[in-house]
Amino acid sequence: MRNILEPTESVQKKLDILNSILRDMESIIVAYSGGVDSAFLAVSAKQVLGNRSLAVTAKSPSLAPSELTKAVELAAEFGINHKIIETNELERADYKANDANRCYFCKDELYTHLSLFASKEGYNVITNGTNIDDLGDFRPGLNAAKQYGVRSPMVEAGLTKAEIRTLSKSMDIPVWDKPAQACLSSRIPYGTPVSIRALNQIAEAEDFLRGLGIDQLRVRHHDNIARIEVDPADFLRLIDEGMNRIIVSKFKDIGYSYVTLDMEGFRSGSLNEVLTALKKTSGDKSQT
Repeated sequence: MRNILEPTESVQKKLDILNSILRDMESIIVAYSGGVDSAFLAVSAKQVLGNRSLAVTAKSPSLAPSELTKAVELAAEFGINHKIIETNELERADYKANDANRCYFCKDELYTHLSLFASKEGYNVITNGTNIDDLGDFRPGLNAAKQYGVRSPMVEAGLTKAEIRTLSKSMDIPVWDKPAQACLSSRIPYGTPVSIRALNQIAEAEDFLRGLGIDQLRVRHHDNIARIEVDPADFLRLIDEGMNRIIVSKFKDIGYSYVTLDMEGFRSGSLNEVLTALKKTSGDKSQT
């Protein structure tokens, strides 16, 4: 993140477009997780709309407690009107089944709550932090957003992830360089049921590694095996003999029997690689 530059004229124009879009909405709810995208949108909405904007964070086992705490702190720092609601995706059989559309069911749960709240409290529009780069990824949750009429102001303004980071830095938003985060359920392989126990294990394991100074990471949950993904530059730190023993001991206390280091290193959405392989195999079979 050290190569972030000051906003160029073209990026500044996109910010002007975003502010105009927000102004035209008049009153909005921001689906706010505390990550760089939703934080930038929440801060921008606060600056443009004041208390006619509301950031709403969904509290559930799929959000690490540490992430919720940070989201609350950032909202308070910027004077953002903030509300925490509880969602119940873990009570939904379609979500717990954890097929490739899990994210859709999660967002369906979220947007159901936000739609009811917006109608009750008189907010015109529900928004999310989707950016241009997100459109090229496998994100079933975007289908739920379309069904509920949720708008993505940063897509409408043409903002990329890098541009959002640049603008966030210029606005002194402290999470401008925060690594991308996804819900804890994304660490569980498709087809393995999501459970509160697994989510708690993942949250504790990742918090422990971050406490060691490693920011870019995932702990992939394979039943009693923890597969750690970090940047290759951090490999030596983890396999150092003393650190190795500390990590293994902690992870076994958490409930894992085996602790592994993924030699490909960190990559967002690595569990989607299985879907790509399945599609390729299906395609090969159809041609025979």
